[in-house]
Amino acid sequence: MPRDYYQILNVSRDASVEDIKKAYRRLSKELHPDKNKGDATAEQRFKEVNEAYEVLRDPAKRQRYDQFGAAGAQGFSGFGDTGGFDFSGFGGGLSDIFESVFGGGATRAQRSNQGRDREVRMRIAFDEAVHGAKKSIAFEREVSCNVCGGSGIEKGSKTVACPDCSGTGQVTRTTQSFFGSIQQSVLCRRCGGSGSIPERPCASCSGEGRHRTKETITVEVPAGIHNGQTLRLNGQGDAGRQGAPAGDLYVLIAVEEDPRFRRDGDDVATQVTVSVLDAILGAEVSVPTPHGSVELKIPAGTQPSQVLRLKGKGMPVLGTSRQGNLYVTVRVEIPSKLSKKEKELLEEWKHLR
Repeated sequence: MPRDYYQILNVSRDASVEDIKKAYRRLSKELHPDKNKGDATAEQRFKEVNEAYEVLRDPAKRQRYDQFGAAGAQGFSGFGDTGGFDFSGFGGGLSDIFESVFGGGATRAQRSNQGRDREVRMRIAFDEAVHGAKKSIAFEREVSCNVCGGSGIEKGSKTVACPDCSGTGQVTRTTQSFFGSIQQSVLCRRCGGSGSIPERPCASCSGEGRHRTKETITVEVPAGIHNGQTLRLNGQGDAGRQGAPAGDLYVLIAVEEDPRFRRDGDDVATQVTVSVLDAILGAEVSVPTPHGSVELKIPAGTQPSQVLRLKGKGMPVLGTSRQGNLYVTVRVEIPSKLSKKEKELLEEWKHLR
C-alpha cells in the first residue's frame, strides 16, 4: 500500500511550500546515501522522500495527489487515451466511477462513515526531545455516544431500510460530460451508504452515534524526536458515524530551542571558551551536552574556532539505541588588560621564540 507523502516528509496536510522544502532539505541530508553507505533502509527512505517532494512541491501535482492519491499525481499515465480529461466532476473521482461499475460500494460507505482525522500541535522542551516524555494534551473531538453505545439507535428500537435508497446504500446520479449522459451510483447521504437508518434515533446524539466533547489524553513522545515531526495515534481522532471506525490523531511536535545548543539532525553543536594559556598548553574543561556536563580535553596548541568532536554525545537517534555526536567550537579568550608582571613574562617568552 503506497505511503502517505505528507507522512514521509513529516508535515501536515496544510503545510506551506516553504515548510515542505525545509522538511525535504533536512530529511535528504539525514538520509543521503553518502552518509548511510550500505544502509538499505535509509536508501529506500531517501527515494521515498524524493518522490514525495517531487509531488508536494508542485501545486498542480499536489492538488491531484490530494484528490486522487499517488496515481493522480502522476497524471493517470496508465490511461493514455483519456487525453488528460478531468474526472473530478464525478463526485469522489475516478475511483468512484470504477466502484460504481465494478462494485466497492461497501468500502465507500465505510469511508463515508469513518471518523475524521484530527490534528493538534504540542510544544515540548529541548530536554524532553532528548529524553522523551509523557505529555498531556487537551483537544475537542467526536466520541461515541454513551447512551446508545455509538449505534445511533434508541434503546429498544431497531434499524429499518433507508427510504431514500430502498436499503441499497446507493442512489443514482446523472452527470453530463462530453461523453454524453453518464449515470453514476453514489452513496446515499441519508444513511451514509449503510442502507439502513434507526427506526427511532437516539435522542442524546440525534442518531449520529457520537457527540463532541473535550478530552485530555497522554501522548508518549519518543526520545530523539525532531522539530516539525508528527506523531500518529491510531483511532484517537473523531469517532465514526453509527459505530464506524474512528479517525486518527496527528500530533505535530514543536521543539523549543536551548540557547546552549544548535541541532543539526542527530548531531549537536555547542561552544566553550578557554584562556590563551589553556589553548597553548592544553587543559580539561567542562562542556555541556544534551545529557549533562562532561570533561573535554583541550589539546595543546588548539587554535581559535577549532572544532572538537565528542562521539555519541549528541541527540538520540529516533527509534534506535544510537546517539549522534557533539561538536564543540573552541573560543580562545584574549585578555584585554595585563599586569606589569604579565607583560614582562610575555616579553621574555616573545624573545625566546
